[in-house]
Amino acid sequence: MKAKITLAKEFRIGEIDKRIYGSFIEHLGRAVYGGIYEPGHPTADENGFRQDVIDLVKKLNVPVVRYPGGNFVSGYNWEDGVGPVDKRPKKLDLAWGTTEPNLIGTNEFVKWCEKANAECMMAVNLGTRGPDEARNLVEYCNHKSGSYWSDLRRSHGYENPHNIKLWCLGNEMDGGWQMGAKNAVEYGRTALEASKMMKWTDGSIETVLCGSSSRYSGTFGEWEVQSLDIAYDSIDYVSLHQYYGNQEDDTPSFLAKTLGLDEFIYSVICACDYVKAKRRSKKTINLSFDEWNVWYHSNNRPFERWSVAPPLLEDIYNFEDALLVGSMLITLLRHCDRIKIACLAQLVNVIAPIFTKTGGGVFPQTTFFPFMHLSNYGRGSALLPLVDCPKYDCKKFTDVPYIETIATFDEENDEMTVFCVNKSLDESVVLDVNLMDFDGYKPVEFISMDGYGIKDENSLEAVTVKPHTNPVPEMDEGVLTAELKPFSWNVIRLKK
Repeated sequence: MKAKITLAKEFRIGEIDKRIYGSFIEHLGRAVYGGIYEPGHPTADENGFRQDVIDLVKKLNVPVVRYPGGNFVSGYNWEDGVGPVDKRPKKLDLAWGTTEPNLIGTNEFVKWCEKANAECMMAVNLGTRGPDEARNLVEYCNHKSGSYWSDLRRSHGYENPHNIKLWCLGNEMDGGWQMGAKNAVEYGRTALEASKMMKWTDGSIETVLCGSSSRYSGTFGEWEVQSLDIAYDSIDYVSLHQYYGNQEDDTPSFLAKTLGLDEFIYSVICACDYVKAKRRSKKTINLSFDEWNVWYHSNNRPFERWSVAPPLLEDIYNFEDALLVGSMLITLLRHCDRIKIACLAQLVNVIAPIFTKTGGGVFPQTTFFPFMHLSNYGRGSALLPLVDCPKYDCKKFTDVPYIETIATFDEENDEMTVFCVNKSLDESVVLDVNLMDFDGYKPVEFISMDGYGIKDENSLEAVTVKPHTNPVPEMDEGVLTAELKPFSWNVIRLKK
């Protein structure tokens, strides 16, 4: 099978905001306790943070991490998680049916972010609480001193403000499973007042309005328009959430789901621009895709209700999951002119690329590697390739390109990278890359993941599904030729 992509500097989609490679930690399962925090672990530092986990997070080069939820945040009193640890209350978390010990809270998480070279993206509770508690949290985190909440932070041992710049106005507030769920008008009013008061407290912050909980929610579309019409002038982003699974064990349809993701993103952009036109506004609302991943392996597994940090939503990912995660992130980059923030949900143990054993080791899941490649090499501008490749039909979609691809161009460092997924189960693709105006650029590295079984997984015992390096592709008169093995993830790096 043959394919061709054409690249030119003029095919620029937009600058890639580094926050598009963000992630997410929620007080859910073993994400916090047994994940990032485990005092007594052989690698734990003086704060109880697992250094082996931090080392892997640094390899992912994650610039921003959303916290503390997720569904958890809609019943969370942030005051429970600050101050002397021995005086913090244990609370029932109704979102997940567990007990929250509040050993980790706002200050500790900010400290963890510093160690992991990330910034905190803070969510506020607009379910059981409201604008007043939200603006108090901003004051606690960001005001220097001389007020009640800022001086309380200082009394807790944090003299300098945290200067958290990105704030989520609740979580999935359209969902009936959400504590304090609201209709679009109720939420729009609450979000407007919260954002307004939070920005009066600190004018340098940005806020994210909750979109529908998914494209398949009954509220989708109308929710975005109604809530955005109310809160438009005060907020900066609208959120999107989407997870995919392969419950039918239909791999061709599973890998084609990025076509649906593309339509979802277009739909939300259209809703934002409709409200912009309706209001005759000059302000453009961008997107925060702050929950996305593959999630289906671990659904409905039993656990002890009201226990602390039970093993919830611990998907063990296989090779086809890795190809879809890479394809999903490629799709997000194709919309980097409007998607400025994205959060792979989640980071450790809970539907995550990093998996730990409590008291034991840690390993990168199959999905770790495509994310790592994109986060480290996919910087600068995104280029939209002109793609000429065969297509296939499947049960869920028609005209699915066998090749999922994006290119990034880092002009400052004279580097470019081509990312490709070959979705064919059994055929290699001979790919020609026509570099129209990239004179002097030569391939320097060709990384791939291929040759694995569709359902192959990694484990604590063996990380078998991982990248390997291939011979550098040949160049002839500005055309690079590479063989993409069947069912493979591919990264071709070039330098001038």
